[in-house]
Amino acid sequence: MDHATEMSVQRYLHDWLEHVRTRVRTRTYEGYEGVLRRYVLDRLPTVDLTELKPLDLQHLYSDLLANSHPPLSAGTVLNTHLVLTQAFGQAVRWGLIPSNPASGAQPPRPRRAELVSVDEPLVTKLLAAVAGSSCEVPAALAIGTGLRRSEILGLRWSDIDGDLEVARIRRTLQPTREGLVFERPKTKHSERSVVLGAFVRPYLERQRDDQAHRRERLGDGWHDEGLVIDRGDGAPMHPDTLSSAWSRMIKRSGLPHVRFHDLRHAHATLLLVKGVHPKIVSERLGHSSIGITLDTYSHVLPSMQHEAAQAFDELLDAKT
Repeated sequence: MDHATEMSVQRYLHDWLEHVRTRVRTRTYEGYEGVLRRYVLDRLPTVDLTELKPLDLQHLYSDLLANSHPPLSAGTVLNTHLVLTQAFGQAVRWGLIPSNPASGAQPPRPRRAELVSVDEPLVTKLLAAVAGSSCEVPAALAIGTGLRRSEILGLRWSDIDGDLEVARIRRTLQPTREGLVFERPKTKHSERSVVLGAFVRPYLERQRDDQAHRRERLGDGWHDEGLVIDRGDGAPMHPDTLSSAWSRMIKRSGLPHVRFHDLRHAHATLLLVKGVHPKIVSERLGHSSIGITLDTYSHVLPSMQHEAAQAFDELLDAKT
């Protein structure tokens, strides 16, 4: 008997999860598993894999949007669609079904959230609000380099050259159900070298001195992992701990609500406004293509267009 006709959709998705468990990062696997467990396995009809139709998935998406409590965002439903597309794409490659049913379903189009505008005066106020706290150095790194939170928390002193001029992004710190784990960056573009600049150097120097004092004070209680950012005793700082502490401090300061991740956007926006080529900004951020950078920061482009037109006018005036 044909193996595919004996396999329910739910059984196949469980088997697919076992297949990808050792092929993707732990956090990615947990994301796949969580999506299928929360939004898919109990909602899809219990039919053979070969009988699943695009309309079944379309009904699933509509049900998720209309009947979930609390209501799901269009972005979450789109992410569910992307996971199912991968899962059933593998079934096609294995010869279990002739075509991918997710290819015929249309997920909702999420509305992109507007980026928070963080200009130079606000950057100064934000750094002043967290001065002397555990958030200060991570914030300075995010603003001065555009590194992701996971990249900042995974950075070791051995990744930074002796003059504190270049940081090599080699790992990220990820929370999983088993605890914190260090993983390689997701893509080859994320593994990169970033010039730090004079802005970041004094923060790193103070951090290195502060760690030396804490290491001496704690003695055997110090966890010697060589991390630039630690939780106080040398061990890794949980990403949620950093974000929560940041949010509390910003709220107490009375400043506009700025997420820690918005500091990365601030770095990119300030560079673009200053006329730095988008290709360089893209490389610093670790984007896989310059197109992602241009699309993400399109709100900056109108002002750059005016500057480009003015520069062209000046060029022609100089020749006439």
